[in-house]
Amino acid sequence: MKKLVATTAILAALTACSSDDPVFGSFYREAGSSIDNGTFGQATINNIGVQSGEIEYTLALAHRFADEVPTVINFEFNSATIDAAAQTVLLQQADWIKQFPEVRFKVYGHTDLVGSNAYNQSLGLRRANAVVQFFVAQGISRDRLEAVVSFGETQPLIVTEGRERANRRTVTEVTGFVETDAGIMNGKYAEVVFREYINSGIPKTGLSPLLGAGGGGGGSSSAPSTGG
Repeated sequence: MKKLVATTAILAALTACSSDDPVFGSFYREAGSSIDNGTFGQATINNIGVQSGEIEYTLALAHRFADEVPTVINFEFNSATIDAAAQTVLLQQADWIKQFPEVRFKVYGHTDLVGSNAYNQSLGLRRANAVVQFFVAQGISRDRLEAVVSFGETQPLIVTEGRERANRRTVTEVTGFVETDAGIMNGKYAEVVFREYINSGIPKTGLSPLLGAGGGGGGSSSAPSTGG
């Protein structure tokens, strides 16, 4: 009797499942007929990153970058012009970046909430591109600067519909290592550690590095569409 009840329950469960069922639906479909939503392989990629140490080392360098130099610059309203104060910060970032040729970086652009979402998306991208071009002008390879990203007005630090300078910003972050092979770190992080160990024994001259002269800030665009 128990076997009959169990069998009936299983048959009822299978009967209740249709080809549209998100859990059991694949049972009724031909293998490979479903479309991947873009997450296939992410677990494997993550596991390789953990096992090779790349994720751990990337996070360590990301925290160090954020601790040792300012990662954020700000902009005037409706402007992607890098003013003198922002240039001073970016020169510090560039100096740090040049000391770590094995590391990749990404620049994220943001705006305030003034203006349309579409316009601010474009403005955030212009700001991120301006920072990338500044780094390239300092001798940093464009290949080490990953595709810039714009969050536009979607991630404000201060939620206000008015003009807010703190929201008009770019953020520079460590994102990984250059040309690492699957499953191994290829000695990249070891190179960083060893190079810094050697450099730590070089006597300091006491001279401060000469920073480049800063440029002027820009005003608002005269175009009819404006944003923050």
